[in-house]
Amino acid sequence: MEQTLVIALTGILGIGAQWIAWRTGWPAIVLMLAAGFLAGPVLGVFDPEHAFGPLLEPMVAVGVALILFEGGLSLDFRELRHTGSAVWRLATVGVAFGWLFGSLAGIYIAGLEPEVAILFGGILVVTGPTVVIPLLRQSSIQTRPASILKWEAIVNDPTGALCAVIAYEYFRKVAEQPGATLFEVVPPLLIAAVIAGLFGYVAALAVAWSFPRGAVPEFLKVPVLLITVIAVFVISNLIEHEAGLVAVTVMGVALANMNVSSLRSIHPFKENIAVLLVSGIFILLSASLELEDIRYINWQIGLFLLALLFLVRPATIILSLLGSTIPWNERFFLAWIAPRGIVLVAISGLFALRLSELNFSDGNLLIGLSFAVVVVTIVAHGFTVDLVARWLGVKGATRPGILIVGSTPWTIALAEQVQEMKAPVMLVDPSWQRLAIARQKGLPFYHGEILNEATEHNLELAPYQNLVAATENEAYNALVCNEFAHEIGRDRVFQLGEAGDAENRHRLPESLRGRALFESGFGVEDVSERRRQGWVFRKTKLSDEFDFEDAQEKLPEAANMLLLMRQDGTIRFFTHAARPEPRAGDTILSFSPPQPRSAEQNAAKKAAKAAKNKKQGAQPA
Repeated sequence: MEQTLVIALTGILGIGAQWIAWRTGWPAIVLMLAAGFLAGPVLGVFDPEHAFGPLLEPMVAVGVALILFEGGLSLDFRELRHTGSAVWRLATVGVAFGWLFGSLAGIYIAGLEPEVAILFGGILVVTGPTVVIPLLRQSSIQTRPASILKWEAIVNDPTGALCAVIAYEYFRKVAEQPGATLFEVVPPLLIAAVIAGLFGYVAALAVAWSFPRGAVPEFLKVPVLLITVIAVFVISNLIEHEAGLVAVTVMGVALANMNVSSLRSIHPFKENIAVLLVSGIFILLSASLELEDIRYINWQIGLFLLALLFLVRPATIILSLLGSTIPWNERFFLAWIAPRGIVLVAISGLFALRLSELNFSDGNLLIGLSFAVVVVTIVAHGFTVDLVARWLGVKGATRPGILIVGSTPWTIALAEQVQEMKAPVMLVDPSWQRLAIARQKGLPFYHGEILNEATEHNLELAPYQNLVAATENEAYNALVCNEFAHEIGRDRVFQLGEAGDAENRHRLPESLRGRALFESGFGVEDVSERRRQGWVFRKTKLSDEFDFEDAQEKLPEAANMLLLMRQDGTIRFFTHAARPEPRAGDTILSFSPPQPRSAEQNAAKKAAKAAKNKKQGAQPA
């Protein structure tokens, strides 16, 4: 019963922390660490090690493997066209510099035994997708630095584990056979890592061959893929400790670049799995921390943590990227952002026990030290990433924008209005001719098929938190909305209502369509016809003196509200299913006839409003 309670509490705390982070904008990892620490060592609500015993370590290990595989699936080699040299440098020279500087800081600043410092310096090479990717998701960073951080985090995780294995095996070899050399240790480990990587690649080939050919039914594809990843991880670890991380990362990256169309359908599921695993593992690990582990923290450790932030990471990045084409502002940003996460804690806990068996007294310090590094780097980088990005000029669009699919007279007019409202906007159409007017007007556009996988890498989607599909083909519009619903959000994808009269509307199921624009549910033919009749977009700014009812009086009676923009840039659409609540400071964009409302209509409207107010005032309190 205790295990089920711990599982339930872990889920509640983890997902609850993610939800609070979404509402507040705080780094989710910080909240998860705080929740687990409070529930575990501080309040003693539950103890994962007592609940799960020896199963805790393999549970965390499998979870980390699945997270690395999911991260590998997000790495497309086409991203390396602009960042390849930087990623390659950080994965090779950067690892060497990071290991060297981290080890020196451990020896001369933290006062660790040289062997412990060298092993921990290898582990510090990791940055971790479990913390970097959520930070990038919450903060709008330009494409190139964000891509470099993502690739470094995923590629260097197994590399850091391999560095720790090399250091440990060498020290163990020396303890057994004094005079042993690195040449006796390193080549066998590198060969084992290469074999594990080949194993992961072969597994990816098997999946890429079997899935499109119907060898695995659709309902079994996700279970088969997950079990394959776990099997690859476990078998590779039998070859060499921590080689499984190399294997699953290679498997994920290989699959991502094999253009397996069958994998697109499992993207939402794998992302949900990653969120659940990150939440659960962070809660379990932070709740497993003991107060005794923290008593080792002293002023030397404090200086060591500061050295990691202000000396080790900056020196590693600056030296690794010397002579590269990366601008200096982006280099400084990369030099600051290096949060550590699950892999650091998991590997440190494993080697702390092994170092203690080799009679290194500082081995036990690794557990508390790894948590201190995680907490300090996550807090320092998580709360400053927006400020530093803005200061260095690598911040992307900060106001939510609209991605408009389909270049028509109506969508071009809409894009002009959105641009005037200082919100990011982009017109997407595969026809160069249909984009001609947009190009003449200087509107941002993308020439290509929005559903093409290459578009994900050629078009930066981060600034656009709303999508409007308004081509002349309603089925295609529904397909676009359905495709992007999992990425942007079901409530953020919109299309015009289905064309035709009321009896023929809603031929497509609502579950397949985007939210219908306009409360009236105007279709493509409706807006096209009204556009030919001279209907135009009008912007109306609300205030305390000029409210929504006043705006309606000023506009023609047939006017239809399309959207409103808050003062902070938030955009809300008027749809067939929802109507935002206008308030002072909002700007309303409406689609209305060219002629203004007549004086008689305004007088009648004001008389009706006055009668309504009088009636309400006459009602008893």
